[in-house]
Amino acid sequence: MTENNTTTGRYAGKKVVIVGGSSGFGLATARELIAGGARVLITGRTRATLDAARAELGERAVAVRGDASVTVDVEALADRVKAEFGTVDALYVSAGINGFAPFEATSEELFDKLLTINARGPYFTVQKLVPLLAEGAGIVLTTSVANVLGIPALSAYAASKAALRSMTRSLARELLPRGVRVNAVTPGPIDSGILEKDLPKEAAEQTKAGMAAENPMGRMGTPEEVAKAALFLAFDATYTTGAELPVDGGGSQI
Repeated sequence: MTENNTTTGRYAGKKVVIVGGSSGFGLATARELIAGGARVLITGRTRATLDAARAELGERAVAVRGDASVTVDVEALADRVKAEFGTVDALYVSAGINGFAPFEATSEELFDKLLTINARGPYFTVQKLVPLLAEGAGIVLTTSVANVLGIPALSAYAASKAALRSMTRSLARELLPRGVRVNAVTPGPIDSGILEKDLPKEAAEQTKAGMAAENPMGRMGTPEEVAKAALFLAFDATYTTGAELPVDGGGSQI
């Protein structure tokens, strides 16, 4: 990507933190923001992926390695954000993992991992970063259509995302006095590359083909489509809080 020194644009002067910004939805959102003139701090757990994202995004991006489910990493992140930005205009928590297992075969280890990374991590990340949010800032959490659909082999994952949906409402109410809005973007079947991380290539392709065939729009979505929804909630939806915006081709709605 060509180095972007944009100082004008839709997001000029904005400072945004994207937790889980080195790939998928988070990286797509970072691209949109930087193209619009923002400065962005992204986090990721894998050094190589994070470094590649930083190289692509250019000098308006700051990359911080850390695990949002580890308290010391979140505290270090808050210190770095304060040092880099002072105050923040938007926080997008996109970090999360998938996990497939039939209910009878779901282990305690998998259950704990999913709830820790997908629910505990976002909760305490928001808690530590809230003091740095400017009045009028938007927080966006990433849930999933699994929070309202009964999808086989995803019961623990769905529970973690349903927890995030509930947090969206609770945090929205509690942060109103600070002038901070909290909303959730709710992806359905998105071709983000996450399936390839969890499944063999052939199985991932078969799964994606099945998802597309079952979707009302007949296709999977793109990370860029999720990014546009997240940015709408973060900046444009100024009279909206506690809500979720499905980006699912109508799969959870019609």
